Amino acid sequence: MILYFSGTGNSEYVAKRIAAAVDDEAVNIFDKLRKQEHSSFTSEKSYVIVAPVYAYKIPAIVDEWLVSAKLNGNKDMYFILTCGSSIAGAGFYNREIAFKKKMNYMGTAKVVMPENYIAMFKAPKEDKALAIIDKAEEKIDRVIAFIKTHRILEDDGGTVKQMWSSFINKVFFKFFVKDKKFYATDACTGCGKCARECVMKNITVKDKMPVWHGKCTHCMACICKCPAKAVEYGRSTKKKVRYTCPK
Repeated sequence: MILYFSGTGNSEYVAKRIAAAVDDEAVNIFDKLRKQEHSSFTSEKSYVIVAPVYAYKIPAIVDEWLVSAKLNGNKDMYFILTCGSSIAGAGFYNREIAFKKKMNYMGTAKVVMPENYIAMFKAPKEDKALAIIDKAEEKIDRVIAFIKTHRILEDDGGTVKQMWSSFINKVFFKFFVKDKKFYATDACTGCGKCARECVMKNITVKDKMPVWHGKCTHCMACICKCPAKAVEYGRSTKKKVRYTCPK
């Protein structure tokens, strides 16, 4: 069973590619995360967790949900993380998740996809994004081959990278992952899509304008999926390309 979380579509694309190739079900856990619903699953095939990497670790909301969820049946657990460049030592912490669940850790693979973290970086235009995804297809196929043959993926890790993941993640979320800079411009239509797309239930609409409430994971869904391109993050996102996976 493929369980996935995706902010702007990269991880969803990878999850569905894998599911089609291994003839398995791809389950979007967005609603379960949003409702803090710790469901029970049963799968005869390996569990494959697909998610973005946030500051060199699997998103904390996904980590916490996985530890609480009941994964019955098959005991093998793969992790596939999408990123803009690196996942550092994320595999070490994924191993801990599997250990807590008394499951067989089958490794972590990174799949480089188009950048979507426009609060800090630039997202590519569609033609370049498609080229990056095309380049990622070979890696996705390699991951599929490992899953089909029940082989363990080789982590891109090491002690230094593990420490780097831990340090960067703590600093990043303490000092940078805030929602105070989010705001909506006059282009906002009050449609409420940003609130519906927020996995943290952190956005409400008041007087036809979104309001952020201090509990944000910086998934970029609100800003990248706004149909009016009305959401901004301080000055850093002005005139930047909004990214959602073109595939």
